[in-house]
Amino acid sequence: MSNKLNWPTLAGMVGLSLTACKILPTPSGENGGNAPAFNPDKMVEEIWAAKVIPYLQQKAGPFAEVHALAKTDPAAAGAKYGNPKKQANSPWTFAVRLEGKIVAANTQSRAATVDVDADGDGKADARVQIGPAMRGTALRDSLDFIQFNDFTNQIDFAQFGKALNAHADKTVLSKLPREALEGRTAKILGAYTPGSGQDLPLVTPAEAEIGPKP
Repeated sequence: MSNKLNWPTLAGMVGLSLTACKILPTPSGENGGNAPAFNPDKMVEEIWAAKVIPYLQQKAGPFAEVHALAKTDPAAAGAKYGNPKKQANSPWTFAVRLEGKIVAANTQSRAATVDVDADGDGKADARVQIGPAMRGTALRDSLDFIQFNDFTNQIDFAQFGKALNAHADKTVLSKLPREALEGRTAKILGAYTPGSGQDLPLVTPAEAEIGPKP
């Protein structure tokens, strides 16, 4: 009898927790479990077109403008192009639009990249990841509607960042050409976190176009 009395109470508690946390996935009926199964891929699919792309389109600034401001006044650049809700000790991540000519390409590695000249001087200004393997969590960290506290733990937060990169690769980057890229134009909407040293800024795209052979 105790099982019959306790079951509705437990079910109600699970329902309440799901209602209070909007970005957690709905419970899975698999294995008869009551706890929701975290599914970062499904979560990304549900918000990609509805929230991620519109947010980046609205937030992004021209790469040259964003990068120049980021070097002289990171806080000002962050207020305009970054995620103001980021954790205080986290670096700024900026949403950018990058257009220019591809001056170098590395497609031999799974972590393929193209170097883009955005100002027409013949030298690369940014390096763009074109997958399938991508480093970092710039897409995740640029979004002001996704916060660490929305997730159960650090592992789930990290998995969500990987799922964003994987979705960008599946829906956009995997369709890009891989041969004879140098000299073609590139048009990118994405995000990057300024690094240290002399490395080129590494941009992770959410949208990407590569023009025809010149």
